[in-house]
Amino acid sequence: MIIVPVKDGDNIERALKKFKRKFEKTGAIRELRSRKNFEKPSVTKRMAHLKAVYVQHMKLEEEQ
Repeated sequence: MIIVPVKDGDNIERALKKFKRKFEKTGAIRELRSRKNFEKPSVTKRMAHLKAVYVQHMKLEEEQ
């Protein structure tokens, strides 16, 4: 459960912004979206490997 303490003189918009930030940090939406469709572990590993290759390629290009 996410708790955002609000003081008497505090702005509601500011409290809502804090709540949204905390909620995003928990990763609940990301997890729900990933669980929506089952993905085989082999596919997940392959995608992670391809992403790592891409990031490494971009870092090498940036250095040159």
